[in-house]
Amino acid sequence: MSIDAIPIHVINPLPTEPGLTGNALPLLREISEMLRRLLETGESTAIDLSALPLTPIDLEWLREKLGEGEIAVTLQASGESTLNETACPGVWWITHRNENGAVTSQFIEVSFVPELVKAHPEDVKIGRDHLELLISDL
Repeated sequence: MSIDAIPIHVINPLPTEPGLTGNALPLLREISEMLRRLLETGESTAIDLSALPLTPIDLEWLREKLGEGEIAVTLQASGESTLNETACPGVWWITHRNENGAVTSQFIEVSFVPELVKAHPEDVKIGRDHLELLISDL
C-alpha cells in the first residue's frame, strides 16, 4: 500500500465561525492556568480584553463558553461597571462603561472576589466612624 492510499482527515480544533480570529480559545487555556494559580497561591490575575486583538464575535464566543454564574454586581461611578461571575466560579467578566453607556474596557478577572468590590481600608474606617457617631446619637 502506498502512502497516497492512506486517507487523511483534517480536524480543525479551532472554532470556524465567521468573524472568529482563533484568539479566544487560547484565552480559555490561560484562564484555566489562572484558576490553578488562584487555588495554589491565592494570586488574583486579570486579562484586559480591550488590549487584545479580539473581534466582537470572539468576545461573544468567549462569553458564551464561560457562561453565566450566580453573582452580578453593578457599580455606579463615572459610568456603570458590571462584574458578572461566569459559570466558572472565580472567573469574573468585568465591563466598564462611560457616562454615555459606551464600553470603555472589559476584563476577565480570576479571583475569589473582584478587587473592585473589596472595601478599601480607609473607606471601612469612614464607615466605622459614621456608625460610631450614629450610635452615640441614640
